[in-house]
Amino acid sequence: MAFIRKRRLERELYSKERFSLLLLNLEEYYFEQHTANHIKNKGCRDERKFRGSLKICSKSIIFEPDDNIQPIIKIPLRDCISIKAPEDNEAKNPFTQDTSGGISVVCNQVFLIKERNIIAPYKTVRGRTEHLFQLDVAGKLGDVVQTLHQLYRASCLDKMGDQAAMITAILQSRLARTSFDKNRFQSISETLHMECKAEMVTPLVTNPGHVCVTDANLYFQPLNGYPKPVVQITLQNVRRIYKRRHGLMPLGLEVFCTENDLCSDIYLKFYNYQDRDELYFLIATYIENHITEHTAESYMLQWQRGHISNYQYLLHLNNLADRSCNDLSQYPVFPWIIADYSSSELDLTKPETFRDLSKPIGALNKERLDRLLTRYQEMPEPKFMYGSHYSSPGYVLFYLVRVAPEYMLCLQNGKFDHADRTFNSLAETWKNCLDGATDFKELIPEFYENDSSFLVNSLKLDLGKRQGGKMVDDVELPPWASGPDDFLWKSREALESQYVSEHLHEWIDIIFGYKQKGSEAVAAQNVFHPLTYEGGVDLNSIMDPNEKVALLTQILEFGQTPKQLFTIPHPRRIMPKLKSLSRTSSHNVSITESPVSPNEESFEDLTEESITLAWNNITKLKLDEQYKIHKEAITGIAVTCNGSSVFTTSQDSTLKMFSKESKTIQRSVSFSNMALSSCLILPGDTTVICSSWDNHIYFYSIAFGRQQDILMGHDDAVSKICWRDGRLYSASWDSTVKVWHCAPGETLSSKKHHFELLAELEHEVSVNTINLNAANTILVSGTKEGTISVWDVTTATALHQLPCHSGTVFDAAFSPDSRHLLSTGEDCCFKVIDVQTGMVISSVTTDEPQRCFKWDGNTILSGSQSGELLIWDLLGGKVTERLKGHTGAVMSMWMNEQCNSIITGGEDKQIIFWKLQY
Repeated sequence: MAFIRKRRLERELYSKERFSLLLLNLEEYYFEQHTANHIKNKGCRDERKFRGSLKICSKSIIFEPDDNIQPIIKIPLRDCISIKAPEDNEAKNPFTQDTSGGISVVCNQVFLIKERNIIAPYKTVRGRTEHLFQLDVAGKLGDVVQTLHQLYRASCLDKMGDQAAMITAILQSRLARTSFDKNRFQSISETLHMECKAEMVTPLVTNPGHVCVTDANLYFQPLNGYPKPVVQITLQNVRRIYKRRHGLMPLGLEVFCTENDLCSDIYLKFYNYQDRDELYFLIATYIENHITEHTAESYMLQWQRGHISNYQYLLHLNNLADRSCNDLSQYPVFPWIIADYSSSELDLTKPETFRDLSKPIGALNKERLDRLLTRYQEMPEPKFMYGSHYSSPGYVLFYLVRVAPEYMLCLQNGKFDHADRTFNSLAETWKNCLDGATDFKELIPEFYENDSSFLVNSLKLDLGKRQGGKMVDDVELPPWASGPDDFLWKSREALESQYVSEHLHEWIDIIFGYKQKGSEAVAAQNVFHPLTYEGGVDLNSIMDPNEKVALLTQILEFGQTPKQLFTIPHPRRIMPKLKSLSRTSSHNVSITESPVSPNEESFEDLTEESITLAWNNITKLKLDEQYKIHKEAITGIAVTCNGSSVFTTSQDSTLKMFSKESKTIQRSVSFSNMALSSCLILPGDTTVICSSWDNHIYFYSIAFGRQQDILMGHDDAVSKICWRDGRLYSASWDSTVKVWHCAPGETLSSKKHHFELLAELEHEVSVNTINLNAANTILVSGTKEGTISVWDVTTATALHQLPCHSGTVFDAAFSPDSRHLLSTGEDCCFKVIDVQTGMVISSVTTDEPQRCFKWDGNTILSGSQSGELLIWDLLGGKVTERLKGHTGAVMSMWMNEQCNSIITGGEDKQIIFWKLQY
């Protein structure tokens, strides 16, 4: 649990200190500290001195006594009447006690904090009081008083914008007079690459200082030396780095030394985006050889295929959408999943147990939604449906007040929320989210993790008394939970349940996806205040400093909508063939789904094991035999059912029949003087079909050893052919793909085919490759200009046309389940496309073009331009094995049904037989 774990770490590191930046106001800076005595009742018989530390902050003076029994004193500068040092003549009077280094502060309000080191609401002492602070180093008195006078003048300005501008000027002046202390380098041999000013961001507060990057380390040195003189991160340990939007501005940078943790090692906010981008470039350049950069699409592919859980996927999406545990206005957001908080048993097989994930919280109650929509229709522009957000600093701390009370006190000016508004009960909170006029909050990751401390008042905080007289203590759990740990375990079980896996994409559409903005958001009843959206306001265009401060304050309190990650519908998760658990179908059956009869399914189960075994051992592929059988590059391979005869086509214009048993060429046929581009064998092993650059398709009878038929169907070279269920599919450089019905002739003597053109799929440019899915319902085509088109062949309509590659598409194929489509091209890229939505969900860059491939949805076996066979871990985006083979490009590849025998044809005129040895 990122937030709680971080709080515990801070308490361990700084357990001796009661002071923290959380004692400051929002947008306040801590400048410096001085060892001093706080003198009470000066000159009186009961005069007392309390030793401690005097903190000079931009809006207050704070004194932290060494004695933990004594309270921390916080004096707001705006409440000061006078701040002065003793007069010189008084200081020189031999009859007065020594007051050298003394500062007198007269104020009409002071806050007492952490008395007896107990976390509790601040005590306010009103009325005129004088506080005398005596510095240990008297020589600093003049500078300290001068600084306090400057800050006091700033606090007295009427407008918040003017105050902020003056404080910023003071801060920048201090930063300009200092620089990073190079003596803090870990090694004298380090080379400095960059130094600039920045602020370290932690929840609710920022700390100004200097950032420094060397060839080995990233450093941050706080201007005030708090909480330690320097923060150091070894670049070799960095695993992830993200640019962040902070306070609506592109100025943030977050660095992680872990792969999956939500909690970063440092979050920095810069004063201009150029410094941020330069630092990002330096670190990213250093780590680029060690890390695979993950996109939302690559995580989507892993999630769809079950390689990461629902919880992990949501964490990754939050991270990519600028959500950070260091920024409470952009804290990670998770959905309410369970809707039943009254039953004694939690039944995850009933749809009624779950919240409807296709709707935002505000739309779950129809009566409330109708009222909100009526107000929305009557509202002038800019319109919004919900007056509060689903994630804000107040909501985060509402859930976490029991483990992060000091954050709540910081946010609410030293007070806890009213006892009846505190997080008291899961059932009450859920009911209020359904019925409350202004309550639309979602949950946070902690509800699906394994640390239940945020549900328990282990700190024994006095959170007040409710109307019924009951003290606020632990959170009241639903009857089906035996305790806090059991509640979290069952919540996580619900998050990973079949129902949620089937519907989580609908919630992602609302929070991170295409229903987040625009007309789709209106249709989904998902419209929030314009200021909460990225790009909703340009702060640089606002000249009035007061308006700018007011906007930033509003955003901090209201919360921000995540960065939009997807602009088209998010694909569903691929689920096992189980009975669907659904309220009512909220989406059409996927075009990639086809009914499977019990007999077919049992046959699939029979072969599935051998196929899985083969792909799991694909790295054990070995070169078995190789033969040079053509005079030019080999373009197509087809094998008879018994595996005895291998037919190949080549750019040398010949079709050859190679006997695996005798290892000899048994037939060589030439149909024209033009290159042949591909071949296939019809069911029954009686006929071979070849496509040619002479615009024709040739039918060759194996039994009679002669050309049987010619289909003159195109106006330019035929680049690829496929055969499925009595239909021939032909792709051509004439910019078409044609679908033919081929019926054999009636007389045995002629054996001529009758060709009927069923459909013509038109493209803008030459088509280089085609393929079909397992159900023969969807066709993919790839063009010479890099476009991938997905066609519904039953209606001859284009489903998606995607500019995936720059340059020719060499090969494209569906995954075995038909959910995904993989393509490779001249641009040295693999692209994975979700068939249902047309979204490119993964892109893997290769060192050289991959000319052809086979894949099982997770692993790719590809033939490269240089002649090697490469085995790829698609999800990891890396090569796991390289196999030496051809001396030129691998032009074609055949794989048997069991996936344990492969034949490749190359530019080197050879065919190579590969065997799996396991």
